[in-house]
Amino acid sequence: MPPKRGRPPGPTAARRTSSQANSQSTLSFHGKPSKVTKPTSAAAAAAKGIKGTTNKTKQDPALLESIVSSNLPAVASPDPSEPTTAELSIQQQAATPKGNLTKPAATRTPEEDAAAKVSDAAISRYWRAKESTRKAPRVHQEKLSLSEKILREFDTSGAYGPCIGISRTLRWKRAHELGLKPPVEVLAVLMREQEKGAPRERAEMDGLMSSRFVET
Repeated sequence: MPPKRGRPPGPTAARRTSSQANSQSTLSFHGKPSKVTKPTSAAAAAAKGIKGTTNKTKQDPALLESIVSSNLPAVASPDPSEPTTAELSIQQQAATPKGNLTKPAATRTPEEDAAAKVSDAAISRYWRAKESTRKAPRVHQEKLSLSEKILREFDTSGAYGPCIGISRTLRWKRAHELGLKPPVEVLAVLMREQEKGAPRERAEMDGLMSSRFVET
């Protein structure tokens, strides 16, 4: 049996719908009807080309043109050779006494003494143990040095807190003070890099999160 079709709305329903639409334009508060209006500024109205523009705007085309058009420059031409604010912050952290690892042996902390005694063979064994836990080799890191691989693995380890906006040395010491037991091999790599005069204190992820906007 075919389903019954609905009847089209009759004149009564049409009148009811029309009256409902007309009644929606007002609200009643304490028995007094109030019109629902949407405030529109003269600048917005002139920019959109809708009703509500003031007589002054209509009479002065130059004023309307100044409202619609904007002469604000949108030029971004940073110098890639200059360090960003994030890079300067990391450099300042590395220059502080707590972040500087190139100290005399008499002023080193016990953790720094232990890191200074870590041999290259121990660092290699540490990395081989890390690699043995993986299911696949790090193909994308084939051209990186051993120290850079260790530091990047330390950056991406969430067990030692966030790595954005903090130098690697201060992050290691912060994790040590919190009892998170960061690897002493990482501190040994950082000490060796500072002794070479090429400290790698900024996390790789921190550099990826920063952006330089250059207009092309």
